[in-house]
Amino acid sequence: MTRTSPRRLRLSAAVGITALLATAGCSANVNAKQDDGASGTATSLLVGADTGSPNLVRNFNPFSPNKRNLTTSMYEPLGVVNILDGKDTPFLATGYEQPNTKTVVFHIRQGVKWSDGTAFTPADVAYTFNLMKSKPALDTLGAWQHIASLEVKGNDVVFHLKTQDVPAAQVLEQVLIVPQHIWKKVSDPVTFTNPNPVVTGPYTLGTFTPNQYTLKKNTRYWQADKVAVQKIVNPASNTSLDIVNKGYDWAYAFMSDVDKTWVKADSQHNKYWFPPGGIITLYPNLTKAPFNNLAFRQGLSLALDRKKIADKAEQGYVQPAAQTGLLLPNFSSWTNPDIPNQGNVTQSTEQALAAFAKAGYTSKGGKLVNAQGKQLSFDLTVPNGWSDWQQGAQVVQQQLTAVGIDVKLNQPQAAAYQKDIQNGDFDLAMGGFGGTGSLYQDYNTLLNSDFKQPIGKTTASNYERYGTTATDALLAQLKATGEPAEQKKIVNQLQTVVYEQLPSIALFYGGLWGLTSDKHFTGWPSAKNPYAAPMTWGSSPLLVLTHLKAAK
Repeated sequence: MTRTSPRRLRLSAAVGITALLATAGCSANVNAKQDDGASGTATSLLVGADTGSPNLVRNFNPFSPNKRNLTTSMYEPLGVVNILDGKDTPFLATGYEQPNTKTVVFHIRQGVKWSDGTAFTPADVAYTFNLMKSKPALDTLGAWQHIASLEVKGNDVVFHLKTQDVPAAQVLEQVLIVPQHIWKKVSDPVTFTNPNPVVTGPYTLGTFTPNQYTLKKNTRYWQADKVAVQKIVNPASNTSLDIVNKGYDWAYAFMSDVDKTWVKADSQHNKYWFPPGGIITLYPNLTKAPFNNLAFRQGLSLALDRKKIADKAEQGYVQPAAQTGLLLPNFSSWTNPDIPNQGNVTQSTEQALAAFAKAGYTSKGGKLVNAQGKQLSFDLTVPNGWSDWQQGAQVVQQQLTAVGIDVKLNQPQAAAYQKDIQNGDFDLAMGGFGGTGSLYQDYNTLLNSDFKQPIGKTTASNYERYGTTATDALLAQLKATGEPAEQKKIVNQLQTVVYEQLPSIALFYGGLWGLTSDKHFTGWPSAKNPYAAPMTWGSSPLLVLTHLKAAK
């Protein structure tokens, strides 16, 4: 988006870094393709973007955690951030300026209409943000953690920030905007399911049944000339078998041996792209011994062969992760040149045992024991049902067993797992961070002591409970500066913190499992054209759906 201030770090909402389409659900009678008699090409897009449990619930509230995923292909934010590189694309704003580090001015796009024909105005933007202030449960991006006040000035909406806060602009621009003339009549916006959404985006709701729903092209869309897909079809059941056999155009799914499944189904048209979308890591509980001992964490890190872990967990589709907190290769230009081998750690049993010895654990009879001769034993927590993570955790278990540690896998269901890591109820846990498109946000969620809650109290980030005044000061400096040279200097220091202090132990990069077919539409994001992540949820599809062209 246009701006007068220097190019700066990007900030976006975090995205999930692993996902597996549900296999449960009723089998829908899929008949997505409607051939256009004039061109002989299909005009509909069959997607695996959403699943029922087993049936679909008609919820299109853009603020609801239980909304239908395609809601975000109907509602628009001020701008969309490409999480792969942090670049943003204007949507309901034509751009923004930051005249100083405590003010953001968004220039609101003129000539936009809501799907019911009502004009979209800056008042809708102000209303949406004030609604989130009055109903904090709607503020899922934490926008009001940054805002002191806001005002409408002509065609602009001006945000006054609480502190010097350069990354705030990209938090604010990602809020989905709702129509004031509709939502002001809603008695409870938190529980409102919004069954008939009025939107500004490229699509409106078509048909809806418990087994399948469709979107249809919004004829009033302000950039309708960029929208080639006339209809989107999403069944409630999107199993891997469905995706392979029913001619899907787009899906987000991890498949075993994708070449022999998805690609083989239509070798001429079916493609896949699995760019890194986050860092899969081990969180040591820093409130507990021996995990609060740096030498011990160094031993854990040196004992692990990350390539073997990555290859087993993700079948060679992703790379081992560097121990710097950087998502590579997305942010390779930010790598600290003073950290050896770009932060990649080489497995060494000898060095691992030396580090463990420094922490008070020595190898005797194939067991790693303390001064009293008791073998070291702890749990490794990983969510049940997340098969790729579970396979990775099994390799971690094997490699730590090889140096003499008794590691037991604790595999709670996903909801219980999330509660455990949020409350600090674990020894060592597999988790993930990063992939926001913002270096500040990635490091902030990992390291900021504002998230450091006592055991038993829920935290949204920093599950390992790390925190130092020196690191907090670096984060505050990074938040306050828009100067690239200063940003680089601070990011170098934050990389050193993660590399040397090991608040988490990076394993591998989590893939974004994009499956596409160019049989009916071309222009999908790819390694050669990474204009968007291949995700089917969030606002990323807005970039994709305004980029696709009908296949010739």
